[in-house]
Amino acid sequence: MKLTLNVNGEDRDLDIDPRTTLLDALRNHLELTGSKKGCDHGQCGACTILLNGRRINACLTLAVMHEGDEILTIEGVGQPGSLSPLQRAFVQNDGYQCGYCTPGQIMSAKGMMAEFDLGWPSNVSDDLTAVPDFSRTEIRERMSGNLCRCSAYPGICAAIEEAAPEERNTGTEAAE
Repeated sequence: MKLTLNVNGEDRDLDIDPRTTLLDALRNHLELTGSKKGCDHGQCGACTILLNGRRINACLTLAVMHEGDEILTIEGVGQPGSLSPLQRAFVQNDGYQCGYCTPGQIMSAKGMMAEFDLGWPSNVSDDLTAVPDFSRTEIRERMSGNLCRCSAYPGICAAIEEAAPEERNTGTEAAE
């Protein structure tokens, strides 16, 4: 089946089996290997990408369902020598260990910051109608879908807190 995906701001043509997951299309057909295949069941978050500005697990959806959607992968976030604020903060705060989960963590953090900017409550928000507090409790809850087998969670939380002032200014663009 032929389709065109808009990935990192560029239209990419594919001819794939309609049963191909979005993750496999990105990794195996477009050679964008930053998004990782962890559990392949949507439980670890290693494959997190932004789809029209919202974070999703790319292993749980089919590529053919997303023609015309805007897909942002870790490859579209920063480049060597020009890292995003979140990428820099992950390095500075040792927010990675083996690095396998790091692309998914960074993409999830970008999506989470956009959710904060939109005022979306989480399961730990005290008031569902108030602007959510950008607290460590909220960050932990909102990032709980991304697992790190090396347990770099303290560094990940510190990186998110450090990058938030700068990243949240750009994070809203993804959610629009």
